[in-house]
Amino acid sequence: MEYQFASRTKKVTASEVREILKVVARPEIMSFAGGLPAPELFPVDEVSKQCQAVLEEQGPKALQYATTEGYTPLREWIANRLNTKWGTTAGIENVLIVSGSQSALDMISKLMLDDGDVVWCENPTYLAALTAFRLLGPTFETMPSDDNGVIVEGLEERILQHKPRMVYVIPTFQNPSGRTWSMERRKAFMELMTKYEIMVVEDNAYYELCFDDIEYCSLTKFDTKGLVISVGSFSKVLCPGLRVAWINANPTVIDKLVIIKQSTDLQTATLNQMVVHRFLTHNDFDARVKLICDVYGARRDAMLDELAHSLPEGCTFTRPAGGMFVWVTMPECVNSKSLLDRCLKYNVAVVPGHSFYAVEPKHNTVRLNYSNLPPEKIHFGVSKVCQAIAEEIAEAEA
Repeated sequence: MEYQFASRTKKVTASEVREILKVVARPEIMSFAGGLPAPELFPVDEVSKQCQAVLEEQGPKALQYATTEGYTPLREWIANRLNTKWGTTAGIENVLIVSGSQSALDMISKLMLDDGDVVWCENPTYLAALTAFRLLGPTFETMPSDDNGVIVEGLEERILQHKPRMVYVIPTFQNPSGRTWSMERRKAFMELMTKYEIMVVEDNAYYELCFDDIEYCSLTKFDTKGLVISVGSFSKVLCPGLRVAWINANPTVIDKLVIIKQSTDLQTATLNQMVVHRFLTHNDFDARVKLICDVYGARRDAMLDELAHSLPEGCTFTRPAGGMFVWVTMPECVNSKSLLDRCLKYNVAVVPGHSFYAVEPKHNTVRLNYSNLPPEKIHFGVSKVCQAIAEEIAEAEA
């Protein structure tokens, strides 16, 4: 039987990273492919304890339907965290609890985009965001950037030519590049967005994972007109399986997103929200974040050290101050798909970089994740990746 699906489904394909993860699931494969938090850092016993306490104290409420906006005490905790650590001035009316940040991106795209609308983004950018947006049929345009973030010079002229419907950015520890915008770029960017009243979607999934002493904040700090829709998550600082995240935005935007969420999943799981809140209020969250950052920082250092030592001449890599990823750019003669095949022969895996480009993909780039392996394995595995790159270069130049 030939099924007749909606025409919009032709615009999206399966996530290449997810497909690669199926290939590298074998235990002998050392994977730098997925953006997986370290499972040994999951607070399994404490989550179990708090889950049991929630069920004993508020069982019927925890297992019942609840409001779409989310569990009120959790929304209050998030608003306070945003105000003390992220540079915002949020109240409970600014916070909507969602089922993971990917759900947030899907809902935001439904709210903001019509077929043919123009979306500006960084290049490369988060591929799952591109997947969510593509279902609505927009046209992508990219903004030039460097190690300090989006280059603002020249953007105003482009706005005057064709004002974008929405801009999507990851200014802090970007996936996939690991880059972080400077404070000067954040301020200048938001001044331009404010002048022309352009909606900005700020993806902050990695915001808390800072290893170095740098200054940064949410773009919301410079938002005077309610233009920023900021997305945050507990997936990287607690555990991803609970699927608890949030959107911080102007109350008018939140009200519209609530209606969309009601048509999507009614609400985020009550039990999960209550367990997360109880965990946050019965534990030192800052200490937990520091533990994760200390571990990931050491793993980042191991990857950067090995890349500096073993990466062939002609290759470059980013030096993230936080987050989970390093971005490697190789000579144009290297094709990252071919590189992946060669890496798998050495029982290591990487993610080819072309999937992260909204337009004009570059096939000589790869993303490496360092959060999910200890330093000694990172040194060994990255040395194999570098060996594979050297062999690809030699074969291409032969």
